[in-house]
Amino acid sequence: MREYVIEREIPGAGNFTEEQIREASLKSLEVLGSLGPQIRWLHSYVTDDKIYCVYLAPDEAPIQEHAKRLGLPANRISAVRRMIDPAKYS
Repeated sequence: MREYVIEREIPGAGNFTEEQIREASLKSLEVLGSLGPQIRWLHSYVTDDKIYCVYLAPDEAPIQEHAKRLGLPANRISAVRRMIDPAKYS
């Protein structure tokens, strides 16, 4: 499986309450469960107007299906080519 970063444009995302984040996360996990083991959510980063999610998947198709079923955008899906760890170079 490959690692992907999904950029979701969601105005006001940085102002979501803990309850809103919890509800969205539970719904996301429910949809992921229905898609099976071919897709896995690792974590997400919330900024003012975007959420960046990191997923493992064989390709973009299950990520797009997840976004469709969840009702959230997947404005950009980028495959991670490599990770740079500063500890490796210090």
